Amino acid sequence: MFISPAYAQSGPGGMGDLVNLLVPMLLVFVIFYFFMIRPQQQRVKQHKETIDNIRRGDTVITSGGIVGKVTKVRDDGEVEVEIADNTRVRVIKDTISHVRVKGEPAKETA
Repeated sequence: MFISPAYAQSGPGGMGDLVNLLVPMLLVFVIFYFFMIRPQQQRVKQHKETIDNIRRGDTVITSGGIVGKVTKVRDDGEVEVEIADNTRVRVIKDTISHVRVKGEPAKETA
């Protein structure tokens, strides 16, 4: 009376179980790739291009938060940056986090 009849069931370890496990995992990986991995790779590629195209006169911001103007670009991966009047420092290109071009105005908040 309380027992329902058992319908046809597959035995343990069938191929259907494997497919039901792999399809959602594959779907999660595809979603992660398009929403996380691919955009990050594009950002890294764009940042590398920007760093490689630094010119004299560009305003840069280092990862330490120092803002300065590029006075000399060296071939060995270094840039000479003027951070104050008559104060120049050599910075490794990889530590530059943002490049402002010559004509870009500084954003001011009221």
